[in-house]
Amino acid sequence: MTRTPKTKPSNQRQKALLYCRVSDPKQKHDGHGLESQEQRIRQFAEFHQFEVEQVFHDDVTGGGDFNKRPAMTRLLDYLKAHRKTNYVVIFDDIKRFSRDVYFYWGLIRELDKYDAQPMSPNFVFEQTPEGRFQQSITVAAGEYERESNARQCRQKTLARLEAGYYAFIAPVGFKYHKERGQPKAFIRDEPVASVIEEMMRGFLSGRFQTQTECRRFLEHSPLFPKGKSGKVGNDCVNKLLTNPLYAGMIEHKGWGVSLRKGQHTGMVSYEDFLNIQERMKKCTHAPSRQDLHLLFPLRGAISCECGNSLTSASSRSQTGKYHPYYLCQNRKCQYKGKSIRKDVLEGEFEKLLKSLSLGELKGVAEKMFKQLWKQQQKSHAAQKEVIKQEYQNVDKEIQKLLDKIVETSSTTVQQKLESRIDELEQQKLLLEDKMEKTGRPTKTYDGMYRTAMDFLLNPHKYWTYGEFTQKRTVLKLVFADRLTWDRNGVYRTPNLSLPFKVLDTYFKDKNGMVEMAGVEPASVNPPLEDLHV
Repeated sequence: MTRTPKTKPSNQRQKALLYCRVSDPKQKHDGHGLESQEQRIRQFAEFHQFEVEQVFHDDVTGGGDFNKRPAMTRLLDYLKAHRKTNYVVIFDDIKRFSRDVYFYWGLIRELDKYDAQPMSPNFVFEQTPEGRFQQSITVAAGEYERESNARQCRQKTLARLEAGYYAFIAPVGFKYHKERGQPKAFIRDEPVASVIEEMMRGFLSGRFQTQTECRRFLEHSPLFPKGKSGKVGNDCVNKLLTNPLYAGMIEHKGWGVSLRKGQHTGMVSYEDFLNIQERMKKCTHAPSRQDLHLLFPLRGAISCECGNSLTSASSRSQTGKYHPYYLCQNRKCQYKGKSIRKDVLEGEFEKLLKSLSLGELKGVAEKMFKQLWKQQQKSHAAQKEVIKQEYQNVDKEIQKLLDKIVETSSTTVQQKLESRIDELEQQKLLLEDKMEKTGRPTKTYDGMYRTAMDFLLNPHKYWTYGEFTQKRTVLKLVFADRLTWDRNGVYRTPNLSLPFKVLDTYFKDKNGMVEMAGVEPASVNPPLEDLHV
């Protein structure tokens, strides 16, 4: 027999609670699933002359477990708080109620505990053996459909991953792009991708010594997305540097998908990615000081006569104006606590940079770069052949190990052979990456050397117009060691980095650099005078 609501006085209507659910939040915003469900069951309630007291909306699946659905939990709490009222709980379809036999009957028992009756426009609930059997069959069919769909979705996703296509939510720096008549493509999201690439290459080259410096670079970039506080998360940089997706690779260990080349373009090459991982392991630089204030770009880069690094501070006068300065805090130094005005110290530094501007050598430098460019092009073809031969040797070794796995019956030996094969497969990926890069310049000649040449010939320009991070980069690239400030108001002779030392030496010696004998034949690298600048 069908269970019916308890008899009520003729002037009192049966009260009802409505439950609507969609399994994806996207359906809530992009579709009208919840609205159409509510309209349908409201019509059902009016037809039976029920009084709707509350409506509960869910937009999560819960995997069949009603305890994981916030609105269902609130509905049960509402029933508990109104035990004296016998409600009718109306929902659109039994599949919206539950697609798991175990949890379905658990939910029915919860409703029975509060004398609440389930009802639906699409299903008749009967308190008979046949009625309960029909409920179990219907819910079991829904459970099978849910699990079958999940299995098919997983299989398709796994197949895409194995083919090298990313199949999940795009991380920062990537996006999905759909063109008419074409499948959805996983591509770089510019200009964010270029910011991430600059950060990764900066860390690899030493421009950024620590992950903290990388994080500050991202925070200062207006193109990189940040949180509401305007900050980048502490683990953001680590995720960017360690995710093989940014090297154009695909990997999903949880699903058994080993590392492989992806069908997308990364930020750096796989070889560079491995070098980044090694640098992260071996990096011994101390973390960047949090008090390295943007107002003092020379802090930590200038030494006092005693050898101690100058620190910085600001004092406030009676007029309320701040006066920034540098000072030495070495207790044994005769100049301890004696300040040096910021404009004096940094003004002399700019004069020093201007003295390193070697504009007269522009023609010489261009000839040198072009000669090096041609020599590299000639050697790339030979390098590619060597890498190709090494790749073939690794592939042959893998085939031999596969034959040994078939021949052996020892589980231990098989595991060791499989481990060795995995190592060789990683080596093949690296060789593939090298073959692809060798002989194919990432940029044109102008793109490769114009910025480098401009910097070498005029570092003062990059200091004057650069931000804090760029100023710190100028210090690292121009000087091999800290500068020493002489209390007479000048800098002592600086220890320049190798490129500036070579160019500066040539600039001072008009006869040019003396060719080193015994390294290469004299005809290969002619003197700079023979370049006919």
